[in-house]
Amino acid sequence: MVIIATVVAVLAGGTGLVVAIANLGTYAPERQSSAAVLGPDAAVPQVFHGWGSPKLFDPLAERTKDAKALTEKEVFSQSELAVSKKLKLKLVAKQLDADCSAALWGGTLLERVSDAACTQAARGLYASSDGRYVGQYTLLNLKDGKSAAELVESLKTLYRGGWARPLTSTKASFPGGGYSEAGGYALGHYVGLVWIGKLDGAEPTTKDDFVSLTLALRGAEKAVYRRVVAITGSAG
Repeated sequence: MVIIATVVAVLAGGTGLVVAIANLGTYAPERQSSAAVLGPDAAVPQVFHGWGSPKLFDPLAERTKDAKALTEKEVFSQSELAVSKKLKLKLVAKQLDADCSAALWGGTLLERVSDAACTQAARGLYASSDGRYVGQYTLLNLKDGKSAAELVESLKTLYRGGWARPLTSTKASFPGGGYSEAGGYALGHYVGLVWIGKLDGAEPTTKDDFVSLTLALRGAEKAVYRRVVAITGSAG
């Protein structure tokens, strides 16, 4: 379908993550807040960048027109996401919560998602096939596109004081106090949160392609594209 082909073009917007975050500074109040909530060795992103919803997702601007609840099978239908011919991200843990506070932390963030009538939070944890990387994708089901856009915008400063709770697995986990990067994407009334790090917690070098890892991890968003097709019958 045309809309699935469009996924690549839209996801390419995520390639700005590494470039954009290079110019972002730290935000001390949020750092102190995260330490108070989760402890000094909490796993939180060091950098974050957010993007608004493409027009493609206008048919999903209101949850009333997309009332069917998400399912784990729908969002995490692929057990592997290809980064390249040799590298893959393997799904090692997944969880779908009807109570969004079970998947998120931070007082202000929890207030915002409550105001946005968040009804679901789907999280998937991935480990790279080469044993070097860990990634988590979180999809939030909010009431409308306005709420989704406002949440992503607020996370540009809020992320150090409120973020997704990391899933854990014997195969992969975010190391406490380690370096990681994150991005937020408004997708109609949904918000997708991408979180990437190295299993050893080290900062990336020129050999670490976080852009390709981010694009691969966003493969979970295909579920949202399919919902646009279900409403419009086409790419719209």
